[in-house]
Amino acid sequence: MTPREIVLEQIHHRETEQVPYTLAFEPDVGARLDAHFGGDAWRRRIVPYVAHCGGVGTAPSQKLDDAHHRDAFGTVWRTDELPSSVVEPGLKTASFQGYAFPEAGAFLDPAVKEGTRKRVSESTDSFTLVAPGVCLWQTWYVRGFEETLVDCVAEPDFYEELLERMTELTLGLVAECADIPADAVMMGDDWGDQRGVLIGPERWRRLFKPRYKRIFDATHDQGKLAVMHCCGSAADILGDVVEIGLDVIESVQPEAARMNPYALKESWGDRITFWGGLGSQSTIPFGTPAEIRAEIRRLRREMSTGGGYILAPAKPIRTETPTENAVAVVEEFLGG
Repeated sequence: MTPREIVLEQIHHRETEQVPYTLAFEPDVGARLDAHFGGDAWRRRIVPYVAHCGGVGTAPSQKLDDAHHRDAFGTVWRTDELPSSVVEPGLKTASFQGYAFPEAGAFLDPAVKEGTRKRVSESTDSFTLVAPGVCLWQTWYVRGFEETLVDCVAEPDFYEELLERMTELTLGLVAECADIPADAVMMGDDWGDQRGVLIGPERWRRLFKPRYKRIFDATHDQGKLAVMHCCGSAADILGDVVEIGLDVIESVQPEAARMNPYALKESWGDRITFWGGLGSQSTIPFGTPAEIRAEIRRLRREMSTGGGYILAPAKPIRTETPTENAVAVVEEFLGG
């Protein structure tokens, strides 16, 4: 079977002899691994099970100076330090009066879309992903992070209208993916922090669940699978995202509350595919090489039972990871 076929078998909950994986790392880690292995030949041994092929456009951005830019929502960001931060929200009050919310056309770029289509056509042996470029939690790009959390509670009518406008924008960009023959549409929406769902599971069910169902339905109508990157804890709403049709959830951050991958597998492993699960804040930086190898073998063995698993670090291997630990990850991934 090709790498793509192996991934599809896992997503359709059928066991495969090889367990598919993805392996990402920070540039500094890659440079240290090159030095350890005496060159970059090890990189070419990474099987391209999954190909991130791009999107349908780019978010408009106006550079204001070397440290700031204004995005499509009119929000000013500071970008000279990580993470980037909102300096001035595009919408300063809980009212749309006088505010022009961007339409999908503002994000589209025919050259970018054609480049994505080309990469998909060149990656037929891999499971291919296309990205619409926005997601619903990016409502905070409009109002700022803290104000968005306040709006959810104090300005519910306004926030629902904002969320509905973001839903329509997302659906417009998903529609632009229809003629790109990728296997899946992937979005990134961090529903949780380390403790649980940021706005609480009940409020998430009321505000986000019906709107994501529309997005996942639109994705499935194209014959594509729905894939979601989600950091933090999504344990309290995992049954909900299964119900509305999410096919694959990526990251599976084991350090977050109730996100033990083996427990998630036992509860939901026959209805959704887990992609990730190897601790980037725990096992990889702080385990011994022997502990890392043992955990990778356990994930490979137990999480792939009955299909429904793609092995990966929950986050790209971070700069703080000791070289010997990064070596253990690479050798176990490539030798397994």
